[in-house]
Amino acid sequence: MKIQQLRLTHFKNYETGHFVFSERLNCFVGKNGMGKTNLLDAIYYLCMCKSHKGVNDRNVVQHTMDFFRLEGYFLIEKNEEVKSKSKNKIVAKVQPGKKKEIEKDDVAYQKLSEHIGMLPVVIIVPDDTFMATDGSEERRRFLDNTLSQLDIEYLKNLITYNKVLKQRNSALKKFAETRSFNAELLDIYDQQLLEPAQVIFEKRKEFVDAFRPVFKDFYQAISSGQEQVDCTYSSSLKEGSFADQLKESREKDKILTRTTCGVHKDDLAFRIDKHLLRKFGSQGQLKSYVLALKLAQYDFLKKNHSSNPILLMDDIFDKLDEGRVQQLIQLILEKNFGQVFITDTHENRVEEIIKNFETDYKKFYIENGECKE
Repeated sequence: MKIQQLRLTHFKNYETGHFVFSERLNCFVGKNGMGKTNLLDAIYYLCMCKSHKGVNDRNVVQHTMDFFRLEGYFLIEKNEEVKSKSKNKIVAKVQPGKKKEIEKDDVAYQKLSEHIGMLPVVIIVPDDTFMATDGSEERRRFLDNTLSQLDIEYLKNLITYNKVLKQRNSALKKFAETRSFNAELLDIYDQQLLEPAQVIFEKRKEFVDAFRPVFKDFYQAISSGQEQVDCTYSSSLKEGSFADQLKESREKDKILTRTTCGVHKDDLAFRIDKHLLRKFGSQGQLKSYVLALKLAQYDFLKKNHSSNPILLMDDIFDKLDEGRVQQLIQLILEKNFGQVFITDTHENRVEEIIKNFETDYKKFYIENGECKE
């Protein structure tokens, strides 16, 4: 799958913009804060119906404006098992505070979830290291992002679970505020959580089991086998009946006014040489670890989706030693990553990639929301 053209209107620091891309490699060069990352985010938005940073759309629209519009032309090439090609125009029309519209070939989706997974995408950004150093939410987001692009059943169950969880938490807060309690209402919410939770748990467990060896291989390639790494899945549903856990934690939930058990508490344990990464990993190891996670995510999507994902790589070489930079460049060149987008502040590093790249490429200079090819 490839994006051939992109048009932006009032998106972040771009008043307007029109880009025609290479089908293989696209490099954006410029100083920090010029708008390189915003171009990657625009592509991501058209694929996933939201900014990769998870921010409110009010923080995406250009300053002083009240709307933004994105238009992308995608060539969707099915893999070898399903050989076909189709061209699709995807448009995002967004006015913060109003219902966003995502259109495919001039027809609006009734539900945004109908679009997720049609245009697979992986984005790698410097903040990915927060997956290792911050709380479990970032690691669950990684699981959800991958599985939602592959499995509509997973996405539907995730939406249902989060909706019921929000209702249950709201009820718990109301009980505390009014000094009341309705056990029957909680029983209803508990029953509604059970089925989607089980689906989410089983699919996450199955995914991590299949993902671990792929991730380990990528880390070995980036680090030249300097360290041993692992990634394991933890969930309270491994420990027994979720229904029993909800009953046992009810008093605790009432006190804390939130649901304290369930798949919304699941986590991934990141280890390097059998130690927790967040405690013992260096900056270079942290960066290598999350790069391996994201490249493995790409490989997993590619093997399990009907078309190749787009790979977006934002300032990925910072905080990597020269050896790991060379290993990563070689990995990008040797592996078939389809259409790749790279941003960097150092033109020399971009030239190093381009001079070893044997197929089509384009290089863009970005300055203050303006582009020169």
